[in-house]
Amino acid sequence: MHLLLPQNEYIEEHIKRHGRRLDYEEKKRKRLAREVHRVSAKTQTLHGFKAKLHHQIQHAKKVQLKKTLKQHDERNTKTTTSTEESGTALPTYLLDRAQENNAKALSTAVKQRRKDKAAKYSVPLPKVRGVAEEEVFKVLRTGKGKKKAWKRMVTKATFVGEGFTRKPVKLERFIRPMGLRVKKANVTHPDLQATFQLPIIGVKKNPQSPMYTSLGVLTKGTVIEVNVSELGIVTTGGKAVWGKYAQVTNNPENDGCVNAVLLV
Repeated sequence: MHLLLPQNEYIEEHIKRHGRRLDYEEKKRKRLAREVHRVSAKTQTLHGFKAKLHHQIQHAKKVQLKKTLKQHDERNTKTTTSTEESGTALPTYLLDRAQENNAKALSTAVKQRRKDKAAKYSVPLPKVRGVAEEEVFKVLRTGKGKKKAWKRMVTKATFVGEGFTRKPVKLERFIRPMGLRVKKANVTHPDLQATFQLPIIGVKKNPQSPMYTSLGVLTKGTVIEVNVSELGIVTTGGKAVWGKYAQVTNNPENDGCVNAVLLV
């Protein structure tokens, strides 16, 4: 009997083809949050040589964390100023001494972090109203006596990719109705002051929840990627820009269309 075993990077291949579970991000976040409590409980219960090894590992992690935090903080660097810059003449006995002045130097990590923070608030709508799960999902009761309540119907506008195929009825947890699926958005270019109807490529980030992002739910403030090839935007190197990000500025489920502003 010839036994077929999994070949090569079969897990990575499966993720590439079918993606991850819809609640993968949320589960990962909760697992990381629980990890601290698990380590704390382990630290309190271990004895003997195992405890010694465990404390060594934890100490090494703590040292590494402190080093990383120190790199991010502002640090003083000593720079010397030449005597030619200052107009006053120095006495002979002070000529060999280098004058030190402390200048604040920011590490590249801090500069990058500030840039990211500035970019975060450069969107047209930096703050949006929170949307509760009860508002987004409608509970569908299933089963013979309608006692099971594990299915959810999305009540907001959603974007679904081209090659999407629904799962079998007994396996599909989130239902995205055909009437609420959108493929195009009315995108306004802030510099040109003109609006174009452009096809949506994907949902980049929904500020409400990572789960909404993976489901493609479009709420006010969602950052989407649109196809701007027909606008003829070119980079400084002369290459044509294909996809650009835009932020949704309306409530699509109320208006029946998606209005967005291009992020330039």
